[in-house]
Amino acid sequence: MKEQKSKNDWYQWMNLLISEPYYVYHFIIFFSYLIVRTSAIQIFSSDFSYLLLRREIQAVLALLMLVTVKLVKEETWEGFLSDVLFFSKGFLIVVSMLIDIQLALCYIVVFFVVFTLTQQPPYSELGHATRLTPLQLEVILTEGSASRFWLVEFRALNSSNCIRTSRFVSDLSITYSTKNLSFGIVDLGLFPNAAEKYGISMGASIGQLPAYILFDNGVEVKRFPEVDFEVRTFQKRLSKKFLCRHFELDRHLIEYVHVK
Repeated sequence: MKEQKSKNDWYQWMNLLISEPYYVYHFIIFFSYLIVRTSAIQIFSSDFSYLLLRREIQAVLALLMLVTVKLVKEETWEGFLSDVLFFSKGFLIVVSMLIDIQLALCYIVVFFVVFTLTQQPPYSELGHATRLTPLQLEVILTEGSASRFWLVEFRALNSSNCIRTSRFVSDLSITYSTKNLSFGIVDLGLFPNAAEKYGISMGASIGQLPAYILFDNGVEVKRFPEVDFEVRTFQKRLSKKFLCRHFELDRHLIEYVHVK
């Protein structure tokens, strides 16, 4: 079953890489360097060509080292690809400066245009989580539901942090969903007015997105990130393991199994 899921994830990512404009445009830009380099190498001296080749090899080796580190440390493919593309763009610009400063400036402009016009796609599967509107969430909290606990993620998919963590709730819901604990997702990008109701700041400088709130019979009992009275968030590295510890998901699951 796990092997089948891995194959499905692989096929899904391959489909995204050849169909999503965000990835297609980046591939075209990186591929264009080979065309530019092949065309320009004819006018370079042999000494400069050798120097350029050395710098390219160094850049590739450094990139491979960073990619290996990120592959081990990152929990999600969204975060991994975001980091790889970021480092790749940096190395491409640096190497392009050796050829021509104007070429490097052109790449900077093109990357800025791609960043403005396209967006990295978030993880689209829901698992056992439910996509909610603010009205639906309010009905659940005020009128009750079959589940005693609700762990709700508040996200906005114009935030890179939310895209990187977009599979957390889906994965956690598959493991920890019970009749006693349900998972929900509210997109504040679509419903920004709901942010104030739940005490969430949409400001990029404060960094409160994604926000997670655990409700017990409609009453908030715990949240992350926690905010003090001066509206400063406590910065921690967000991961599925951290969310499990913070909201004690293992305890909720064990209690449900024992009661059952």
